[in-house]
Amino acid sequence: MAGEHLSGARRRWLVDVARWRPSPAQFQAAAALLPPHHRAAIDRFVKEEDRKRALVSQLLQYSLVHHVLGIPFHQIDICRTVEGKPYLQNRTLNFRNFNFNTSHQGEYVGIASELLCLVGLDIVCISKPQGETALEFINNFASYLTDHEWNCVVCDNSPDEMLTEFYSNWRFWLFKLDEVHLASIARGHPEDAVNSYKRTLSNLVIEEREFHDALEMPEGAFILQTVEQLTQLLQD
Repeated sequence: MAGEHLSGARRRWLVDVARWRPSPAQFQAAAALLPPHHRAAIDRFVKEEDRKRALVSQLLQYSLVHHVLGIPFHQIDICRTVEGKPYLQNRTLNFRNFNFNTSHQGEYVGIASELLCLVGLDIVCISKPQGETALEFINNFASYLTDHEWNCVVCDNSPDEMLTEFYSNWRFWLFKLDEVHLASIARGHPEDAVNSYKRTLSNLVIEEREFHDALEMPEGAFILQTVEQLTQLLQD
């Protein structure tokens, strides 16, 4: 039952923003679902693609909290620490350490949530370096790679393959979303959080066995959502 409880709060959602081509009216209708201060933050972005990513990131946060915790949409209070990590201001008795993290780059915006462990998410778009070859770019990081990692990166690989392998070794990537996007999930102990984030959690003291059970749970795949699905969740 504990595993079911933990997995019930664990979500891995992803939106391909390149597939969402809203009209100005459709964009404003989706943004209107959010609290005014979030809409103002979105409007500060100059580029349309940046506004889309910012909007989808907020929609993911609110729809996930509403879906997982059952908090009525208009009662959800999402804030940010001084470091910029989002957290849920609402206190929930059965989900005391519920936390989530978002990331976006390229065509994808994603969110990951956990019940006990701290969760981190990082999405990266593999881009070709400007003004230098792939090998010259990777050489800048040579001192950070082990001999084995270096050999895996450069051995008999094309420039594109070198970049893909480099990004795979530079961080521990768990998911290949497509040919040019990678995602990693990190889980850790709540006591390892920075002080500003510790204050947002209600259950820093966790039994060792309970923590390791949560830590060792297998990772599930990301579920691809559409903006239409997210807005429908918020209106249910």
